[in-house]
Amino acid sequence: MSKKRKVDWFSIANELHLKYGGKIEVVPKVPVTRLDAFSIWYTPGVAGPCREIFEKGKDLSFEYTLRWNYALVISDGTRVLGLGNIGPEAGMPVMEGKALLFKYLGGVDAIPLVVNERDPDKFIYIVKALEPSFGAINLEDIESPKCFYILEKLNEILEIPIWHDDQQGTALVTLAGLINALKIVGKKLREVRIALIGIGAANTATYKYLKVAGADPKKIIVVDSKGILYQHREDMEVLKKTNPWKYRIAMETNPEGRVGGIREALKDADVVIAASRPGPGIIKKEWIKDMATDPIVFAEANPIPEIWPWEAKEAGARVVATGRSDFPNQINNSLGFPAVFRGILTVRSRKMTDSMFIAAAEALVKYAEQRGIHEEYIIPTMEEAEAYVVEAIAVAEKAMEEGVARRKISRTELEEEIRELIMRPRKYMKIALEKELIRVESRYFEN
Repeated sequence: MSKKRKVDWFSIANELHLKYGGKIEVVPKVPVTRLDAFSIWYTPGVAGPCREIFEKGKDLSFEYTLRWNYALVISDGTRVLGLGNIGPEAGMPVMEGKALLFKYLGGVDAIPLVVNERDPDKFIYIVKALEPSFGAINLEDIESPKCFYILEKLNEILEIPIWHDDQQGTALVTLAGLINALKIVGKKLREVRIALIGIGAANTATYKYLKVAGADPKKIIVVDSKGILYQHREDMEVLKKTNPWKYRIAMETNPEGRVGGIREALKDADVVIAASRPGPGIIKKEWIKDMATDPIVFAEANPIPEIWPWEAKEAGARVVATGRSDFPNQINNSLGFPAVFRGILTVRSRKMTDSMFIAAAEALVKYAEQRGIHEEYIIPTMEEAEAYVVEAIAVAEKAMEEGVARRKISRTELEEEIRELIMRPRKYMKIALEKELIRVESRYFEN
């Protein structure tokens, strides 16, 4: 579809979602050439692998079933996109879209599941109970601070990787883009002053991984809806009980006790990473002028960034990134989760560790750098399938290195398998379109 004309995406999406009745379906992957094939795929033959798993260990379920490539996308619908708490039913189109992205970009079979349960401990119970069916879990669109608690507890009790894309996915792509942006302006992560605007799921995780990557918390200033966080702000005792994650950030950052709001946080900052609320005007043009030389501006709110990219550029920003595909340097979660899951599922990983996260970010950094980074290209785009391959390989290798992989294979085998799995959905799509198994609305989808 052309990006040169203004498009009413909402109306088109409404029409086509009704027409297609959903975005994914289940199709066979084994041959059925005659009915007695079900004596193999179902009863009586299926009792064979059932006995093997029961008698020799539950990990064999990764070998005998689709579990090795099966991810759960689960949500309670309390923080859906920019729509807020719209409930599980209204959140289902997003979860289904996520499953489509998993398959098309990463070759991962994902099932969308929304649950009518807002109690975090009951939600955790549900996910734990579902664990035997899946190889990895993707938490999606869960309100904060509840999402932090759920992720931490599930990471403790699950024997498969757990990932919250609104946290780790955003942070992964943000970190990768920032590392390359800093190369362009000739600055080092450990030395720069960073302003984080908004401290919900995305920026809480971004803060964590900035530290893991080497940023100095003492050079970070964070702004929430009440202003700059600092140790002696009047609501600290309340935050300590209601949002200990934000409280810890307040204790670690802004040692000079700077007060005020976004404008004061941006003064002399080298980098601003905003993941707050849709703009424009959340960050004003004149505030960018108060930043350090060659400032870096990540304005990630959707559908409209906190400041328009051209305004940030006019105010002196050297590198600007947003969450939108129609501007350069899109900070897009879809560059992260399909490849990360491809890597962890391929080697049957038990955990998703910080080291694997950093390996994924570094793979994106190196891929873009090899392609030639500049002010308008600091991160790969979704069209670059090879970026997903190298990212998935990096995650899988780190899982094997750290001893959390159930399966260990050579680099050659790993690359061949991952490449085939990532390219396979594209082959299927080509066949489905040619054979009209999927019909195309030509007025919406141009060649």
